[in-house]
Amino acid sequence: MARIAVIGAGMGAMAAAARLAVAGHRVAVYERASTYGGALGGFARDGFSFDTGPGLLQLPAVYRDLFIKTGKQPLEDAVELTQVEPAVRHVFADGTAVDLPNARRAGIADALDAALGEGSGAHWSAFMNRAREAWDRTRRPLLEEPLWPNWRILADREPYPAVVRRRMLRKDLSATTLREVAALELGGDPRLVALLEQYALASGLDPRTAPASAAVLPYMEQTFGTWAVRGGMRELARAVYERCLQRKVAFEFDAQVARIVEKDGRVAGVELAEGRVVEADFVVAGVAPGVLDELLPGRALRAEDSVAPQSALPSRLTVFLALRGARPGDAPHRTVVHAADREAELASLFGEGTAVAERPTVTVLRPDDASVVPDADHEAVTLVVTVARGARVTDADMERVMGAAGQAVPGLRDRLLWHEVRTPSDVADATGADGGSVPAPALAAASGRLLHPSNSTLVPGLFAVGGWSHPGGGLPHAGMSGALAAGLIVEGPDFRGSQ
Repeated sequence: MARIAVIGAGMGAMAAAARLAVAGHRVAVYERASTYGGALGGFARDGFSFDTGPGLLQLPAVYRDLFIKTGKQPLEDAVELTQVEPAVRHVFADGTAVDLPNARRAGIADALDAALGEGSGAHWSAFMNRAREAWDRTRRPLLEEPLWPNWRILADREPYPAVVRRRMLRKDLSATTLREVAALELGGDPRLVALLEQYALASGLDPRTAPASAAVLPYMEQTFGTWAVRGGMRELARAVYERCLQRKVAFEFDAQVARIVEKDGRVAGVELAEGRVVEADFVVAGVAPGVLDELLPGRALRAEDSVAPQSALPSRLTVFLALRGARPGDAPHRTVVHAADREAELASLFGEGTAVAERPTVTVLRPDDASVVPDADHEAVTLVVTVARGARVTDADMERVMGAAGQAVPGLRDRLLWHEVRTPSDVADATGADGGSVPAPALAAASGRLLHPSNSTLVPGLFAVGGWSHPGGGLPHAGMSGALAAGLIVEGPDFRGSQ
């Protein structure tokens, strides 16, 4: 039985802790904050409850597997999952709206034909068939296996089978970026282009430079579905935390780790800010890259030819709205209100511009959940906007966000009781990520710049989990990072992932 110290109580760290405890190890978690969940936090006021992190869950199979592997109680006994219907409503810049059904490919094609015109569904379905090939080629190495030592194979090979456009006397055309996929393969409809590019934007990626392999993002959502958790996604964090307690994982909150202790060239424990040293045979760190470097100053954590840690990614602006009046029964759980000028929005995020575009893309979450409001005569709404890292949000920015959200929530301003804003600086305070950057999921191609560092490090006994390590950001990816780190500790460096 090994002694294992886990730094941080985020979702990836807790997933690793539960699996390691079941394997017979003595696990203790040290969290600098006063609670668990990491980015999957919550905010409550006056009987209203909101998620500070993701509001919906994809690939629930990741957490179902965690619960199966760590005890007899299945995930659905710990939280109430509901497949939202429709999965999402898109409101495009020209005012066109379309409701896309949940995990029904044929239904999505029919909805696109009805809203955007005959042939739209066929274009999208053909794209999704190619996206499936990219998914099949990358699912195991990007989600289910430790990062390959020869990771450059993933970096240099584009798994998306782009359509080749033959041209007389000129070089053939084929897409290498998501922007080019949208332009060359979706029939020229700007609304289909916006639909595809939004998946990159929601992950903090620039569709102009994101590889064609980013096609797996819409494929994952539209194939495996989108799920809500009764009480909010914070309930999923609670369930994982309680599973850890059931497996005898110890937690210390308000416990800042000051450094990782080494002895004879390998980890020997952690030292807390109070000066106490906790001995450990292994250390699992669920922290941002810069934070991990500070815990072992002057120590190389990765080989020079390994994947470089990401950092300069966009952040999130989240706005919580307490509204008077009941939620309409026909309101979708999620509405994406697209930007009036996507190029200006991309410039504000990835180039020169204001913190928030003139009319940004806003995701509006309206959960049909009586447990998040004080009574049936009120509604809790969350607005999410991808913004530049470190952005300072002004009153004018908020006016633009609220104006866009009004297209999804009629009478929004008249119904507003109060609102709370969570800015990139708040994200930075909660996660330690520079500028409040939010990690993106790992993607193949793009010379490896969208891969994440391996869960193992050059320091024997030290492993990394969470969104800033393989396989990257997102709730499913966090859960998989925990599984991979635990597998590497339990089975050793020859561990090759779940079968």
